[in-house]
Amino acid sequence: MTDSISLAVIGGSGLYELNGLQNVRSMDVDTPYGPTSAPVLVGALDGRTIAFLPRHGIGHRLMPSEVPYRANVFALKSLGVERIVSVSACGSLRQELVPGNIVIPDQLFDYTKGRARTFFGAGVVAHLSTPDPFCAELSGQLQVAVLAAGGTVHRGGTFLTIEGPRFSTKAESRVFRSWGMSLIGMTTAPEAFLAREAEICYAVMAHVTDYDVWHESAAPVTVEAVLRTLEKNTALAQRAIGLLLQSLHPQRSCDCPNALAGAIITRPTAAAKATLLQLGPLVSKYIAF
Repeated sequence: MTDSISLAVIGGSGLYELNGLQNVRSMDVDTPYGPTSAPVLVGALDGRTIAFLPRHGIGHRLMPSEVPYRANVFALKSLGVERIVSVSACGSLRQELVPGNIVIPDQLFDYTKGRARTFFGAGVVAHLSTPDPFCAELSGQLQVAVLAAGGTVHRGGTFLTIEGPRFSTKAESRVFRSWGMSLIGMTTAPEAFLAREAEICYAVMAHVTDYDVWHESAAPVTVEAVLRTLEKNTALAQRAIGLLLQSLHPQRSCDCPNALAGAIITRPTAAAKATLLQLGPLVSKYIAF
C-alpha cells in the first residue's frame, strides 16, 4: 500500500513513461493472476501521487492478447487506485475522426475471442451491469483536460476491440463501419470491464492514428504510421494527464464505487472460501469471510 494515489495511467503503444515524475518507486505487486505487464511506477507529479503502468511491458514485448489485464487491474486496485485513464492508439472508422484527434468514447464493443474477461468464477459468480462501460464523470474531466492541453477532442462514440495482433482487412473494416462503430483498437476490452468489476473509474484517451483500411484516399494503416502520429501526440497526452490530475476531487460522485452492489449472485454460505480470499480487495465490503 502507498500514499493515496489520485490516478493511474495505463500507457499503450507510444506512451511508455510519464515525464516529470518525482520520488519514483518501482513496485512489483503480487497478484493471484501472476505478474503485471511491468513494475508499477508510483511517483509525484506536481505534488500529487500518480501511478503508471506500460500495458505492453518494458520495450513493448506483449501482444494485445498477451497483456495480463487481470493482474494489471488487480494490482492497481490493491494499491488503492480509484481512477484509471487508458491512453490507447486506435483507428478511425468515421470520416470526422481525423488522425491526430483525441476521442473519449462512451461505448465499448468487445469483439475479442480468447481473453479472460472477469475476476469471478471458481465458486463465486457475479453478473456485472455495464450499460455504460466508461465512467462519465472521469471522461468529462478528461475531455476538459485534453481541450486545455490544446488537443482536438471528440466526446462519445463506440470503441470496438478486436483480438489482433494484425490490422483489419478492408472487408472487416467496412463491416465494422456498417455496425456503427467509431473506433477500432486491440486493448480496451477486457480492461474496461475488469476496472468496473474492481469499482475503479475508467476512461480512455484514444489517439486516432489512422483511418484503418476503409478510407479509399488514405494509406493503409502501418506500425510506422501509428508510431509517427503517437510521437506527435505524446506531449499532448502528458500535458492533459497533468491537468487532469490537478482537477480531480478526492471524493467520487459517480456510481463506479458501487458497481458490484447486487452483482454477486452466489450465496455467501456456498461461495468457495479460497476464491473469496483471492477476491478480497474486490468483494470484502459485500461478503464477510
